Amino acid sequence: MACRVGHDDGSAEWVGRLAAVPEASDPPIERVVAAASRKGVEIEVRIFDESTHTAAEAAAAVGAQIGQIVKSIVFLAPRADGPPEPVLALVSGPNRVDIARLAAVSGEPHVRRASASEARDLTGFVIGGIPPIGHHRPMRVLMDPDLGRYPTVWASAGLPTAVFEVPPGTLRVLANATVAPITEEPTDP
Repeated sequence: MACRVGHDDGSAEWVGRLAAVPEASDPPIERVVAAASRKGVEIEVRIFDESTHTAAEAAAAVGAQIGQIVKSIVFLAPRADGPPEPVLALVSGPNRVDIARLAAVSGEPHVRRASASEARDLTGFVIGGIPPIGHHRPMRVLMDPDLGRYPTVWASAGLPTAVFEVPPGTLRVLANATVAPITEEPTDP
């Protein structure tokens, strides 16, 4: 299977061939594309010269609303008999994870946000480029219901300068996510 990469100038190109099951040493974008392909979904990755590290930067780069940007945030649930278990939260751009809600929904009362190095070690991706799929290991994924308000959303494709567009229902299937209220209630201005 080949990987199609779109650029911010509107051009696209096919780059390389992807193995059916990527090795941990595969380039980040190829791991994301391969993970989608294994579920029968073809994604087009757009690569930008400027960073799409923050939700605001990503929204500006793709010309979308900030709510269409998927933030992939890694949390850890401690285990008495081993290393902590990761929990990935897929959150709409302007929203913030409510730790108490995340703990209640996940059934993990002591869940905490992973450090940058913990997130990288668990997923194989750097913060700002953590995608919803293609991680080193399987993990539980919880998805903000606000993402479902949009016809499509934009998620990281493995690098802080790469994103892909997908309908929220397809994202849920790709990430094997459970949709649940995990964010803070909006405050009135």
